[in-house]
Amino acid sequence: MAVRARWSSPEYVEEMMIGASLLAGTANVIMQLAHPAVGYGVVESTVESGQIFRHPIKRTRTTLSYLVVATLGTDRERQLYRREVNRSHAPVRSGASSPVSYNAFDHDLQLWVAACLYKGVEDVHRYFGPSLTDSQATALYRYGARLGTTLQMPEELWPADRAAFDEYWNESLDRISIDDTVRQYLYDLAVLGFAPRIVRWTLGPFNRFVTTGFLPPRFREEMRLPWSDRQQRRFDRLMSVLGAVVRRLPAPLRRFPFNLVWWDVRRRIRTGRPLV
Repeated sequence: MAVRARWSSPEYVEEMMIGASLLAGTANVIMQLAHPAVGYGVVESTVESGQIFRHPIKRTRTTLSYLVVATLGTDRERQLYRREVNRSHAPVRSGASSPVSYNAFDHDLQLWVAACLYKGVEDVHRYFGPSLTDSQATALYRYGARLGTTLQMPEELWPADRAAFDEYWNESLDRISIDDTVRQYLYDLAVLGFAPRIVRWTLGPFNRFVTTGFLPPRFREEMRLPWSDRQQRRFDRLMSVLGAVVRRLPAPLRRFPFNLVWWDVRRRIRTGRPLV
C-alpha cells in the first residue's frame, strides 16, 4: 500500500513534470482540438487573453499553470483556479454560424481534453520516466482524473479503470475530424507561427518534427503530416538521448519551467493576483 501511495502522490507527479515534456505539448493540443467541438471552441473563441497568436506568453503561462494546479494543487487551489477558468470559459459557446455545436462547460468535452492530457502523461513515462508496475500505473491513472475534475468534469465520468479508458479512447477516435480551418490553425502552432520570426525560422522545423513524432498515427493522418520509418527511427534516437540527459539533470533543472510556474501560481494566490 505504501508503494501504491507514493506513485499516486503529488510528490511523484511533481517528478513527472519535467521540462522535456513540453516537447509533446503541441502534439497534445492537436489531439485535443482534433475533436471538432473542441477545435472550433478554440479557433472561434472570443476570449482575447486566451489567443495564443496574440498573447503567446500569457497563454503558455496559463496552460502550464492549469497543469500544475490540477496535478499538485490543494483542494482550495484547484477551486480557485476552477473559478477563474469558469469566468474565461463562460463566453466560449457556439454561435449561429458555427459549423459544430460546442460549449466549454460540456462535461463530455472536458473528459476528452482530460483524456488527451493523460495520454500526454503516458508519453512522458514512455520516454523520460521509469518503468511502472501494473499497480503503480493503475494508481497514477486514478490520480489522472484531476486533469478533468479541476475543470467541471464530475469524477464519476472518468473511466473506472485503464481498460475502460482504453475502450473510451478507441471509441473516441471514431469521432475525431480535423477540417481545413482547424488544420491550418494547428499547423501554425506546430511550426511556432506565434513566435518571433527568428524563432520560427530556427526552431519551427524542429518543433514540427517532434510534434509529428508524438502524434499517434490517426492524428497524423488528420493533420496530413507524412511520417516515414526513417523519421520514426530518428525520433526514437532523439528521445532516447534526451531521456538519458534529463534523468541525469539536477531536480530543479529537470523540473524547469514547471517549478517556476508553481512558484508564480502560489504567489498570485497569496497576493490576490489573477490566475488566468
